[in-house]
Amino acid sequence: MVDIGSMTPEELAAWLKEQGEPAFRAKQIFHWLYRGVTSFDEMSDLSKALRQKLAEQCFLTVPKVARKQVSKLDGTIKYLWELSDGNCIETVLMRYKHGNTVCISCQVGCRMGCAFCASTLAGKVRNLTPAEMIDQVLFTQLDSGAPISNIVLMGIGEPLDNFETVMKFLTLVNHPEGLNIGMRHISLSTCGLTEQIDKLAQYGLQLTLSVSLHAPDDETRSRIMPVNRSVGVEKLMDACRRYFQTTGRRISYEYAMIDGVNDSDRQADLLAGLLKGMPGHVNLIPLNDVEESPLKPSRRVAAFQKRLERHGVTVTVRRRLGSDIDASCGQLRRKAMQETEPRRERTGGDSRRTGGKEDELP
Repeated sequence: MVDIGSMTPEELAAWLKEQGEPAFRAKQIFHWLYRGVTSFDEMSDLSKALRQKLAEQCFLTVPKVARKQVSKLDGTIKYLWELSDGNCIETVLMRYKHGNTVCISCQVGCRMGCAFCASTLAGKVRNLTPAEMIDQVLFTQLDSGAPISNIVLMGIGEPLDNFETVMKFLTLVNHPEGLNIGMRHISLSTCGLTEQIDKLAQYGLQLTLSVSLHAPDDETRSRIMPVNRSVGVEKLMDACRRYFQTTGRRISYEYAMIDGVNDSDRQADLLAGLLKGMPGHVNLIPLNDVEESPLKPSRRVAAFQKRLERHGVTVTVRRRLGSDIDASCGQLRRKAMQETEPRRERTGGDSRRTGGKEDELP
């Protein structure tokens, strides 16, 4: 079966030609896909014979809303999507004055093992396909009624650990016949896979690269981010310098503030030293509690920010959205998994939730 939603119009035209169909049908089909059709029968300007052929040879990756949480504070929406194989992923819609941003996942689970992130607790199950990534943007937009203007690849999974899929997704989401979201409206977050950062730089994309740094020294970073044990802070920063030299794009350094772990004045000074002479900015992130983690939010965010600013570092503090819902990465999926497992043990079967229930919030 052909994953038609992961095809570009050009690939679709070539496939149709192989099937003895005219290439111009590709544009029609592509437009239907980006309207969010859930079956080939909805493609009303195609012949019945072609619709039947598509149904027999292709499939659509239509996610179901397994859970949905809406913040009463700021309108943030957290989706738990159930995929066709029963796995679940998360997507978050965030509303800003400058437009609506959607935070999407690129993998089911994650194998990076960061100590402060709920996404990695059950490990990585599989990579998403380009269509499954596109679906998050498309169906979030359709369900919420909010036009999406910005995308951040900061949900479940490490984007550069699913490199080829992410590159294909960027091609599709940027395509003028599709969602047509410009690269400058897209941010890609990585925990620091240096070889893939170098590879990404060669594409010369105008997206924003966000590096999850979270500590300025190897001892601390290796403790909270296992990926650092094979990379090291110095090697990572060298890759960041090469990325800037190649692309001319300023990097954003993400820094989750963890009480007593990475929030000392000494670490602020070390961080400033790392960034000296290299354009970029630091985004301080108030840590969200993860039930299974002993790590707690820092009480020194403001002091850490001022210390960096005295060194001339550009610093922002991420605005907390959806604080009354499970808006942090992996939390909603983790909660659903914990609730599902006891039911599976009692019933001896599969108790996936597929009803699109909207959680009641306090």
